Amino acid sequence: MIRKLAPTGYDEALHVGHFFCKGDPVLMDLTQLTDDVARQLVDFCAGLICGRGGEMERLDKKIFLLQPPARPRIAAAHIPDLAHIAD
Repeated sequence: MIRKLAPTGYDEALHVGHFFCKGDPVLMDLTQLTDDVARQLVDFCAGLICGRGGEMERLDKKIFLLQPPARPRIAAAHIPDLAHIAD
């Protein structure tokens, strides 16, 4: 199951980390955040990826897909809400 999160502040980074550490792919929509707060969340996620493994893929300007390690990879075209973003 892909967790779709649209944080409204940096304090919601806890939810991103929780689902990622459980092994769920996280689709993170940062469009509601200012550029500074969005950058902080991306930095947090970069540290999460570095420490826990996995991958982070930028799908659009402020939309990211975090994929935990040892899971089948998901392509943007396979996420119904994001089919228009795929190559």
